[in-house]
Amino acid sequence: MSSAREQRLAATFVTLADTLVAEFDVLDFLTLLTERAVELLDVSAAGVMLSDQRGGWRPTATSSEHAELVHLFASQTRGGPCQDAAHTGAPVASPDLNAEADRWPDFVHAATHAGYHAAYAIPMRLREQTIGSLTLLNNRTTPVDQDSAALGQALADVATIGLLQHRAVHRQETLSEQLQAALHWRTVVEQAKGTLAEAGNLDMHQAYTLLRNYAHHNHRPLSQLAHDLATGQHTPDQLLTHHHRPDTHETQPPKTP
Repeated sequence: MSSAREQRLAATFVTLADTLVAEFDVLDFLTLLTERAVELLDVSAAGVMLSDQRGGWRPTATSSEHAELVHLFASQTRGGPCQDAAHTGAPVASPDLNAEADRWPDFVHAATHAGYHAAYAIPMRLREQTIGSLTLLNNRTTPVDQDSAALGQALADVATIGLLQHRAVHRQETLSEQLQAALHWRTVVEQAKGTLAEAGNLDMHQAYTLLRNYAHHNHRPLSQLAHDLATGQHTPDQLLTHHHRPDTHETQPPKTP
């Protein structure tokens, strides 16, 4: 492992563990988890599903907001490796999704259509409590090696601990309330993405990147900015003007959640 990768890995664990700040945003936090998983584990994409605390599982964050990937994780509400990992509390590996068509028909169809051919799902758990799962996707039929699987589980575990730590120390709310809030804000972010995409002629990933960069640049929670945009308290023009400034084309490094 290179020195640069070791430093990036150490920084990732510090970031995922530190949720005790005033500007903590759960959606931004989970998006960071998926992005770092792709970067550090040599996979093509990643996504998180959380329990809705009513027996169901809903997509919450993805490493990219491209429509095919978002649709793929939405399809797992009807069955898929991510849901199986969350139910069993154990990793679920599929190095060749074509062999799983009978097991997860909707997921396999959506995955192969999007260009993904292997999956590895990791439960997000603390002891006996599983709150969701992290799924890694590859665009080739390649199993996740043991080192990457162990590192992926470590990332999922520390993220889970961070979420539960934040809930216990900052909000004094039940886990159910916290997860419901995360799923609610995901819906608000989807509305804000649509507003930005239509106003700026952007695709959904560009719109999400702009929304997130603007929130980081202005030290605002992503979910609150999305709410203001979706409800008309913030105009798309303000974000689009920021987008066209020369120093804002590159992705801004996220503020530590």
